Amino acid sequence: MADQSCAADSMMDLPAEALQAARAYILCCECATPIEPNPTNTCVGCLRSRIDLSEDIPKTATLNFCRNCERYLVPPGEWVKAALESRELLELCLKRLKNLQKVKLVDASFLWTEPHSKRIKVQLTVHGTILNAVLEQVFVVEYVVANLMCEDCHRTEAKDFWNASAQVRQKSINRKTFYYLEQLILKHKAHENAVSIKPNADGLDFFFMKESSARKLTDFIISVLPCKYQHSKKLISHDCHSNVYNYKFTFSIELVPLSKDSVICLPKHLTHQLGGITSICLIYTQSFLYPFNSICNPKQLKEYYVINIEPISEKEKKKFPGQGHVSNKYVIADAWVVKDYSEENLIHTRTHLGAILKPGDSKLNQDLVPNVILVRKFYSNSKSARRRARMWKLKHIAEDVDIGTENDDYNDFLEELEEDPEMRNNINIYRDNNKTIPVDTSCIDEGVPQITLEEMLDDLVIEDTEMTSV
Repeated sequence: MADQSCAADSMMDLPAEALQAARAYILCCECATPIEPNPTNTCVGCLRSRIDLSEDIPKTATLNFCRNCERYLVPPGEWVKAALESRELLELCLKRLKNLQKVKLVDASFLWTEPHSKRIKVQLTVHGTILNAVLEQVFVVEYVVANLMCEDCHRTEAKDFWNASAQVRQKSINRKTFYYLEQLILKHKAHENAVSIKPNADGLDFFFMKESSARKLTDFIISVLPCKYQHSKKLISHDCHSNVYNYKFTFSIELVPLSKDSVICLPKHLTHQLGGITSICLIYTQSFLYPFNSICNPKQLKEYYVINIEPISEKEKKKFPGQGHVSNKYVIADAWVVKDYSEENLIHTRTHLGAILKPGDSKLNQDLVPNVILVRKFYSNSKSARRRARMWKLKHIAEDVDIGTENDDYNDFLEELEEDPEMRNNINIYRDNNKTIPVDTSCIDEGVPQITLEEMLDDLVIEDTEMTSV
């Protein structure tokens, strides 16, 4: 007994390599490979060839795809967007497989398929434990993409496609506010849930499947532009047995009937509430809180030539009643203008464009009522020259929706963007790849404002041929 204990102690003192070599091995019952003893007396290679881990997992499946809206069906009735070979599509494919939870999924990836084959192949790597032996297996699952029109597209094709609408209107001669609103909607993607957009004589009509989507667009427009709206609903059908009502909802949005550079005459009580400002004002922002109409539309503006201009000193500014926040963008100045260079009589006015117009040396009594109100600076270059030198463009809500972009109002709106950096911060401006940078820029004055390349975004167009072919 003493000898056996000594032998056991000597075995414990052996290094790990010696112990590994001293262990007993057996031969695999199928291929005669030396292996450690296990309940099957079979090596891992023979077990892998005999046992199929993916036996209960189907090797083929079907994905329902709507070609109109390019969405996939997630049972029982949800439709989601997923690009080809995306993480969302891979997740959808794995959810369609039954009995996948019986094994441990290690890896999953797409295999390339011909774009027009309507097939999606996914390669899966799974692990499984058989009699204390860990097995790994790689197999491919093929998905057949079947075309199936979703309920939303089906209702669209049936011409009964909307449950809520948002009617945007502005009763004004000038349409620059609409062009600005269009760019705000595009930048913030406020129209992404609209199933249809139709132009109207006074605005646009947005149609939605849900009332919440129309209300969301209405709240967005209210937050970016002064407007008011009315909400109404119309009963379409009523099931008296189940007490189910079917309504169509309408949001009627009316934008303020004014635009930037409109001249207005404020009521007396409103001038007192605004700090005692003058009644004749120039529109920069608008509000529906105290409705008022303009006395001069931007289309009625006439061109005058500035002869002299002199900014008002800080001492004289203190004489103005009700002066509040002092703007760094606008500078009050006395200006002398003429309608034609042949005229001898100068017309005096006080303007907010002292930082833009060139100063002069004269001064008149500030109590004189001005005969002319200067609204904005007019650059001598022709509109066609500025249009040719314009290296940028704007996107529109839909290519088939024409809200009158090829007219003077739209060109005036583009010129306002060039002249107003603050307005450009609220919209996306894209580089026009169809135009090249002109070599000769002598036709454009140096003082004419232009949009730099740093402010332009690249118009990225992705043509997903595989998605369109499915």
